Amino acid sequence: MASPFGGWGASVMKNDYFDRKAALKFVDYPVREADELMSFLTKHVGGSRTKIKSLLQQRMVYVDKKITTQFNEQLKPGQLVQIANRKQIHDFRSRFVKIVYEDAFILVVEKASGILTNAQPGSRSQTVKDILDEYVKRKSRAFAVHTVHRLDLGTSGLLLFAKRRDIQQTLTEHWKEIVSDRRYIAVCEGDMEKDSGSITSWLNENKMFVVYSSAQDNGGKRAVTNYRTLQRKNGYSLVELKLDTGRKNQIRVHMQDLHHPIAGDQKYGAETDPAGRICLHAFRLEFTHPITGEFMKFETPYPKEFTDILK
Repeated sequence: MASPFGGWGASVMKNDYFDRKAALKFVDYPVREADELMSFLTKHVGGSRTKIKSLLQQRMVYVDKKITTQFNEQLKPGQLVQIANRKQIHDFRSRFVKIVYEDAFILVVEKASGILTNAQPGSRSQTVKDILDEYVKRKSRAFAVHTVHRLDLGTSGLLLFAKRRDIQQTLTEHWKEIVSDRRYIAVCEGDMEKDSGSITSWLNENKMFVVYSSAQDNGGKRAVTNYRTLQRKNGYSLVELKLDTGRKNQIRVHMQDLHHPIAGDQKYGAETDPAGRICLHAFRLEFTHPITGEFMKFETPYPKEFTDILK
């Protein structure tokens, strides 16, 4: 499918990403009917769920010649699932970053809490971009990593990176058209009054880098957050959040506005820290591939420490 964004797909360089893996051998499993990847592999490869997850974690599973680590990926008839005979030569290990999806143009990763997405002025701490830069340079100097969007230091979850500057430019300039859904899960203090709702305000930042909210247009950036309460227990609420806009600290400020700050977020009003971190996780990311035009959907499980709080 051609790229719908300004004809970018017409200028695609030759994809030699898999040519360099010619030494790998594969066992092919054609997809005959719709299925979930975990179920499909269990039927055709056999073994326990632990074994299947190990294949995924070792990046030995390919769907239509693209590595996948998502056990819940939905398969369609006509696709091809392949199992490599060994792990990739350029293995990737990091306790801060997990690669969820990779092709010659983009990377989707899951970031841990406690690491910056990008370097900030005056900070010398390792970032997600640093880790990915090192990874792609080991594979080929033809690739580089370019940041498309960010998550706060204390927030975990899904991030999208580009491997080419022009792809990064396409993604940032057409973000609203390309990205169809971004959702977060949060543990908030107290019992949410409403089962669902939406909050709109204008956000500004003071000299201490604290973002503050105004119900009226004060020259700041308009921010819209939709929320749905999933559970209330033990003095906390499990809340799903969907963004209409992506402003700095938007969710954190809006939950403070609702008088239900995110647990562990002392900067924005939290009085408790039950998980030793800010309880905010970006669990879903849906977008149209900027080159192929394919619909891409990624989802991660809720962090265990979140669900433990509400047991």
